[in-house]
Amino acid sequence: MATKADNMNSLDTAAGGGLVDRRQLLGRCFALGAGAAASGLAMTGQSRADGDLAQWVTQAGETARAYGMPAPEEGYVQRAVIQLYPGLAPEYGFSGTPLQYLRGSITPNGLHFEVHHGGRPQLNAYDHRLMIHGLVERPLQFDLAALDRYPMVSNVHFLECAGNSGRNAFDSGPFQITIDQLHGLVSNAEWTGVPLSVLLDEAGVKPEAKWVVAIGDDGPGMARSIPMEKMMGDGILALYQNGERLRPEQGYPMRLLLPGYEGNMNVKWVTSLFVTDNPAHTKSESGEYSELLADGQVAQFTFGMGVKSLITHPSALMTMQGPGFYEVSGLAWSGAGRIARVEVSADGGQSWADAELAGPVLSQALTRFRIPWVWNGAPTDLLSRAIDETGAVQPARTAWKAKYAPSNYLHYNAIQPWRITAEGEVENVYL
Repeated sequence: MATKADNMNSLDTAAGGGLVDRRQLLGRCFALGAGAAASGLAMTGQSRADGDLAQWVTQAGETARAYGMPAPEEGYVQRAVIQLYPGLAPEYGFSGTPLQYLRGSITPNGLHFEVHHGGRPQLNAYDHRLMIHGLVERPLQFDLAALDRYPMVSNVHFLECAGNSGRNAFDSGPFQITIDQLHGLVSNAEWTGVPLSVLLDEAGVKPEAKWVVAIGDDGPGMARSIPMEKMMGDGILALYQNGERLRPEQGYPMRLLLPGYEGNMNVKWVTSLFVTDNPAHTKSESGEYSELLADGQVAQFTFGMGVKSLITHPSALMTMQGPGFYEVSGLAWSGAGRIARVEVSADGGQSWADAELAGPVLSQALTRFRIPWVWNGAPTDLLSRAIDETGAVQPARTAWKAKYAPSNYLHYNAIQPWRITAEGEVENVYL
C-alpha cells in the first residue's frame, strides 16, 4: 500500500528544493493531506450521536449587531504599530498591515496600513471643503454632499509607502522582525470616488497648467506636486474604501488615489488642488521623498512604485511544523501595471519555478501567488521574484544597493529571502 511519503516522493518537482507543479498536485491532494487531516481532526471522545451537545447548541445565540466584528479568537490579528519617536513626536508613526495573517488580495479596512506625519486630524467632515483653484477658468469648492451627486468609478489598487521595506536597505540588518513590521506598509482595496478629470474639466484647466499641488487638511499640511497627466488620467478623488466611507486614518472624508504612485502622493484629508505651471518643490518632495543615488546625484519626482513580491507564508518569525507538504503563498504588485509572472526558489535562487497567479490579475493591484512545496527538513532559503507586464524584473538586493547611496531606503523593492532553519524557524536574511 502506498504511503504518504511515497505519494510525495512520486511528485515531479518544478524546481530544486521541493517546489511542485500545482496542476499535478491537485489530483493527489487528499492522499498528501490525509495524515495531517487525521492528526488535526482527532476525535475528542464527544459526539452528537452520544447525546453530548455543546452548550451553544442548546440555547439561542447572540442577537444581530449593527456593525460586524472579528471573532474573539481572531482578536490578535491587528496592525503592527510603530512609533519612531515615541517620546518626542508620538503622532509621527505607522501601522503595518499583518500580511502574515491574511489570505487573498483585498485588505480589510481596519487592517489597511497607515502613515501619519502629524497624527490623525479630528476634522469635521461636514465643514470640510475641497477647493480647485489656480490656473483654472472657474475656481470651485465642493463639500461631501455635493461630491456624492457626481458619477463615480470603483477600481482595485494597492497603496504602498515609499519607505516600505526600507529597513532591509540598511547594512546593520537583517532585522529579525515580523513581516508586518518589515513590509507591512502596503495594502490593497477597492476605491470608489469621482474621477479627478471630471472635477478639473468642470473647473476649466488652462492650457499652461502642467501640475497640481495637492494639500491635506492635517497639522503638517502635507503637500505634493502631481503631474497634470496623472490627475487627468486615472486619478480619483476617493470617498469610499471597500464599499464603505473612508476610515479617518485613510483620509476621511476624501483623499487622492493615484494608482501606482508612492503612498505619500495620495494625499489624505485633501482640501486644496492648486493648479499651476510648475511643481512647488514642497518639503516632502524636496527633502523627505527624494533619493540619493550612488553617484551623489539626487533623484526627485520618482513617483511610481517598482515591481515587487513577498512570500507571506511562511515569513519571518514563523515556525514550520516539521518536514512535509506546505503551500508557499505571497503577494506581488507593480506601479507600472499588471504582474505577468512570479517565480519562486526553494534553493536560494539556484533554480526557479513559476507560481500560480490568483485571478483576476489587475493593473496596479496586489496579486496573490501560490506554489506547492515539499520541505525535506533541511535548511533552505525561500525567495520570490516578480516580473510585470513591462518586462521589469524584481532586483536582487546587491543590484538595488549598487544603484543608491548607502543612506537611501526609499523605493526598496529587492527580493526578500526567508531562511528556514533545520529547526523550522523562519529568519530574514541578506543574499
